[in-house]
Amino acid sequence: MALASPYPDVEIPDLSVPQFVLSAGREQPDAPALIDGLKGDTITHGQLAAYVDRVAANLHARGLRKGDVVAVFCPNTPWFPVVFHGIAAAGCVMSPINSLYTPDEIAFQLKDSGARILITISLFMDRAGAAVEKSPVDEVIVLDGLEGHAGMLDLLGGEAPSVQVDIDPANDLVTLPYSSGTTGLPKGVMLTHRNLVANVAQCRPLIALGAEERIIAVLPFFHIYGLTVLMNQGLAWGGAVVTLPRFDLEDFLRTIQDQKITRAFVAPPILLALAKHPLVDSYDLSSLTSILSGAAPLDESLALAAQDRLRKGAPDGVTVAQGYGMTELSPVSHTTPDHGQEPPGVRSEVPKGSVGYALPNTECRLVDPATGEDAAAGERGELWVRGPQVMKGYLNNEQATRDTLDADGWLHTGDVAVVDEEGRYTVVDRVKELIKYKGYQVAPAELEAVLIGHPEIADAAVIGVKDAESGEELPKAFVVRGPGSQVTEEAVMAYMAEKVAPHKKIRFVEFIDQVPKSAAGKILRKDLKNRA
Repeated sequence: MALASPYPDVEIPDLSVPQFVLSAGREQPDAPALIDGLKGDTITHGQLAAYVDRVAANLHARGLRKGDVVAVFCPNTPWFPVVFHGIAAAGCVMSPINSLYTPDEIAFQLKDSGARILITISLFMDRAGAAVEKSPVDEVIVLDGLEGHAGMLDLLGGEAPSVQVDIDPANDLVTLPYSSGTTGLPKGVMLTHRNLVANVAQCRPLIALGAEERIIAVLPFFHIYGLTVLMNQGLAWGGAVVTLPRFDLEDFLRTIQDQKITRAFVAPPILLALAKHPLVDSYDLSSLTSILSGAAPLDESLALAAQDRLRKGAPDGVTVAQGYGMTELSPVSHTTPDHGQEPPGVRSEVPKGSVGYALPNTECRLVDPATGEDAAAGERGELWVRGPQVMKGYLNNEQATRDTLDADGWLHTGDVAVVDEEGRYTVVDRVKELIKYKGYQVAPAELEAVLIGHPEIADAAVIGVKDAESGEELPKAFVVRGPGSQVTEEAVMAYMAEKVAPHKKIRFVEFIDQVPKSAAGKILRKDLKNRA
């Protein structure tokens, strides 16, 4: 049975991404749009629109045409949105590359996407250059300048005439991000102009961004969460997006303080730092009104710990909440609304462990993975989503597309969820990551949340490991000790035995320096399984 969003549908403008997102520039051209959080350099909304026009014209002058792919291998800077929207305005497709990728991983994406141009920075040229040798790329543009290569000034200068490309928002691709590759090779996710425009429009009734907002953008723009939620959402409603090239806690806190940041869209590792790191108390973070977490499950106790610490004992102040999505959903399908933006007739607060409500124009199903039938009311099931934010498919991979996107338009997320009587969803775990033990299904995320609640544990991850004798999967915890902690394996297992049912008990503990995670904050369980 399809479950509709409790919000009325919104109109999805039939526009390209640049037409939709850059419209704020016409209303307040002198207002800041992009600010470098480390240097303070600023691009106004009016300048952004003008720069985008120049980039599109110069890409067209270089021979690029509608549908051509331009790969972008860059950290977050104010120039990333300029480049993205310039590529989009030229009718081309941006394929963003993870800043942590090795030359082989970069080369795979360049070849698989068919990229004609690679745009990068001088700091990344060692890896970029090695990758280009194994790819079909015709030209490398180095934004901050490097002898023998065009740079940002070349994309902004010259007398190339402006271009007007006829874009079909429903069918033409605008970006080709690659799935995280936590299982198997990364896949190119085909997202259209309509997908991205729809997702920003769908978020509007729940996240009431205004022109006065300042959003800190530390999560990478190469990830769809950063591209849509931080960059495009902030720009579309006239706010200022303050960029940081990487997460450094001191830079993050100083930028919030100095730039009077009002909203932070983050992943759980950042909230873990906000809840536990002593440095947080040294900065004035009182300008923050909202922190929304995504990309990976956020435990209720961690959300409350971070919120309580930032409020400093006050009954109100910054709100910590979470949403849900994936690259294939552009990325948002569910989120917790701002206070006052609840669905019609609803005024109760969303529990911290919940990802909130389905966005407008979004339908959901919860399906029993074993039977393929809809789960009974109140029971867990795999979350299926249908709406205008659902991807077009995977590039050159029809089988993977069929496995994920069915003939009726339902995207099978692979996540296990439950919905309450008020339409609020809670994501429990990944279908493929559930630990099967004596007929029970044990959710690693649930155990991780309990582990992180231990005062001497800074971070943790759980996987299932095979028991040679019984053939059963047993939960194993990888634990990062907190500063000065000497907690033992036995103490961790005893703590868990008091907190969870017998079939969920941790059977093995290994201490590690850091939990391996993707740039978006997702635990890389395959890396842990390789060392288990």
